[in-house]
Amino acid sequence: MKKGVSFLVAVAFMALASFLTSAFDPSPLQDICVGINDPKNAVFVNGKFCKDPNLTVADDFFYQGLKNPGDTQNLVGSNVTFATIEQFPGLNTLGISMVRIDYAPYGVNTPHIHPRAAEIFTVLEGTLFAGFVTSNPEHRFFSKVLNKGDVFAFPVGLLHFQYNIGHTNAVAIAALSSQAPGVITIANTTFGSNPPINPDILAKSFQLDKKVVQYLQARFQ
Repeated sequence: MKKGVSFLVAVAFMALASFLTSAFDPSPLQDICVGINDPKNAVFVNGKFCKDPNLTVADDFFYQGLKNPGDTQNLVGSNVTFATIEQFPGLNTLGISMVRIDYAPYGVNTPHIHPRAAEIFTVLEGTLFAGFVTSNPEHRFFSKVLNKGDVFAFPVGLLHFQYNIGHTNAVAIAALSSQAPGVITIANTTFGSNPPINPDILAKSFQLDKKVVQYLQARFQ
């Protein structure tokens, strides 16, 4: 009987530990983390320092930044408003965040990757064409036309986008499985890196004329 109880306690403890682990970001929350011996020049890894719980108030867990439309008067016709750890300190250690995306007619949230998060995406207004592409070597393209109330999931680390195919503005909201999901916008990262990538490399990689690559780099610098 004693062994049976001990076994059940062990199983319960393992289940609780698993649940608690899943509530936190499992991977580093920054792009790079080089080892250093001098703590004076070090930064805290995986989140922010914690506020004294005795000084915590309700406003620490309250954020109003997603209620106003973003400005879509730009070249791509979209705007992403973030509610991550940088804007919303109450998310620290929770492993979650949100974004609001506004789209002008025919605006696009250009192809991008979240290196640290999966995403669940919900259309609030309008009609969007959304899709993602799987990794090498298959490159399978999954896409769907989404209307108001529809939900679509983007797996972690995969290239994805949304395009407003309607004649009116569109709005969506998305939840991400990290307090700091990160975003790598493909065009900006490839052609707007600092310093620029050698255009010969990009010309060969994309099978483009070098002058086309240099033109694109000039656009994104």
